[in-house]
Amino acid sequence: MKKISTTSRILMAFASLAIIAAYFFPVWRIDLFAPQYPEGLVMKIWLNKLTGDVDVINGLNHYIGMKKISVEMFPELTFLVYLVAGFIAFGLAVSITGSSKLLLGYLLTSALGGVIAMYDFYQWGYDYGHNLDPTAPIKVPDMGYQPPLLGHKKLLNFDAYSMPDVGGYIVIGAVVIAFAIWVYEYRKSK
Repeated sequence: MKKISTTSRILMAFASLAIIAAYFFPVWRIDLFAPQYPEGLVMKIWLNKLTGDVDVINGLNHYIGMKKISVEMFPELTFLVYLVAGFIAFGLAVSITGSSKLLLGYLLTSALGGVIAMYDFYQWGYDYGHNLDPTAPIKVPDMGYQPPLLGHKKLLNFDAYSMPDVGGYIVIGAVVIAFAIWVYEYRKSK
């Protein structure tokens, strides 16, 4: 494959610049629903902060011995803004140069980054849901409270949902556009 077309380069620039939205919208969310909270509780994870009902969730989780959720328990939030900036710059470099090799590198980096992010989130969730305070007021033998990595999970009387939020969907959309560009350019070159 040679250089990618001008249209693909414009689309790549658009997709890369769209990722800037991740600085203004949360990238992930965890929703909790229970009979005593029919309106639900939510924790939103941004590139550098946590918002939502974090204090209420911490108050409830205290009873089963879970650690207090805080920004400090996510060291990634100290450097994620820079990683995302680098990812945007990488996409713009693909757009400016039109290099199909850089585009492939962008896609491989995206895939690797996604796998690492999900693994990291799984590890955090495992530690958070299994390393409980032995002096907690409520103990359910052999019960772990690991939140779902993606999708739904029942945790005692709570339904927990974990999914991308607006910023996350925009990042996913940008990568899907980059992949579609690569497929299109690859087929065109054959």
